[in-house]
Amino acid sequence: MGLKQTEQRIVKKFTGSFKPYGRRKGVGAMLKTILAKKYQEVKTAKQRRPLPSLLQDIKPGNFALRTALKQSAWSLIAECKLASPAKGRLCTQYSVPELAKIYTAHGATALSVLTDSHFCGALADIEAVRAVTELPILRKDFIVDVYQIYEARAVGADAVLLIAGILSDGELEEFLTVAHGIGLDCLVEVHNEVELNRVQQTPALLVGINNRNLKTFTVDLMTTFSLLPHCDKRRIIISESGVKTGEDALRLKAAGVQGILVGEGLVKAENIAAKTRELALANTQNGGRYHAG
Repeated sequence: MGLKQTEQRIVKKFTGSFKPYGRRKGVGAMLKTILAKKYQEVKTAKQRRPLPSLLQDIKPGNFALRTALKQSAWSLIAECKLASPAKGRLCTQYSVPELAKIYTAHGATALSVLTDSHFCGALADIEAVRAVTELPILRKDFIVDVYQIYEARAVGADAVLLIAGILSDGELEEFLTVAHGIGLDCLVEVHNEVELNRVQQTPALLVGINNRNLKTFTVDLMTTFSLLPHCDKRRIIISESGVKTGEDALRLKAAGVQGILVGEGLVKAENIAAKTRELALANTQNGGRYHAG
């Protein structure tokens, strides 16, 4: 669908059979707070710059993230993560563009940039990262409106994260259609088999298994291993959160995962450059066993 057609149509809200986390009782207080603020942020952004104006800044992308992932035997999506709502400030010695430079120089396949304020992120961080790297950039945020997808492309992102647990079936379909229509990839995140089954009914090519439970914010790497047998082999599977060592990466690769998305495991490392090389499996030898160095 062309941009002119998109500009002229009214975006319809879907509900579908799945009730997203943000519309259920018993949702964790942290996620509820984040989503409530997100809806307000989007409303304000639309008032500040209506969609027809935003569309003027959009040049269609070329699905750079999927291309990079397909061309790599193993992929590291390195995340520029300065803070988290659960743990506070994580990285004080580097700025977002400085992290991007380190990741780019030491083997990352692509970069993830957090743009949510609860993680000390901002949309402008994508522009800052785009200025220092040619690697594909994923906008990582709580996407609840198609406006945010256009926003992402307007500032130079190559992909957006879609969280299955906060979107209805109809919203997933709508957001995927809009993103793909402007050459933007979607990494669609799941945490359980119900969400995985929903996503595998869509055209999503890139599926992220989040080892972090968004209701409790606890992390368990076994989430990936338990869901892998149920994954459609035609899709590219990325394991998110909880990966700390090269050995973790090798276990996931051996199980059939094509790559990992890592933020905290990188920014909290004593030597971020060395940790980037480690998780990118830059130094593997002797039958695949990781050797730091």
